[in-house]
Amino acid sequence: MTMLDFPGRAHLIESIDAAVSLGDHAAVAQALRSSLCRMMRENTVALPDCVLDPVEGHYARRELYVSPQHGYVVIAMTWGPGQGTPIHDHSGLWCVEGVWHGQLEITQYDLSEQRGDRYRFTDVGTLIAGTGSAGSLIPPHEYHTIRNASDTGTAVSLHIYQRNMTCCGIFDVAGDGWHVYASKQLQLDHAA
Repeated sequence: MTMLDFPGRAHLIESIDAAVSLGDHAAVAQALRSSLCRMMRENTVALPDCVLDPVEGHYARRELYVSPQHGYVVIAMTWGPGQGTPIHDHSGLWCVEGVWHGQLEITQYDLSEQRGDRYRFTDVGTLIAGTGSAGSLIPPHEYHTIRNASDTGTAVSLHIYQRNMTCCGIFDVAGDGWHVYASKQLQLDHAA
């Protein structure tokens, strides 16, 4: 279990615990989005300095906390210039994401058709999420891409997952509007 310390950590955990105690996924997500936006706006939480350091070749995933009581996981992601994801799912888990630093381009998708391991998605829309904004994914609406659209700047986002997400489905372009499913093991980068 990660117990990394940083200014405002106790406040962050208390806020997440209170939201998760609501039980209903939609209520949890709404409470978490509101509390994350408030913490970022009021600057009551300072994430560890390590989350500002991008990793060459892939976006960084750094585990900041795992709740022994509720099972949720807090991951900081660092996005170097141009780094991003393919279309992916969240393995059926809800997630709330807050942009702590920089801007991220987020495109949401709906699953419109599936034939075996081939999937067709409908682009629901793209938004530029700036510092201080938060969003959520609640299955079955869990398909999206995330990308740091900056050519020079780093972006940092904080992700609260319902529980530890060790793998997810990614969907590679197969042509004619189809994507092929592949399981991806998720790795953690050093946080200290």
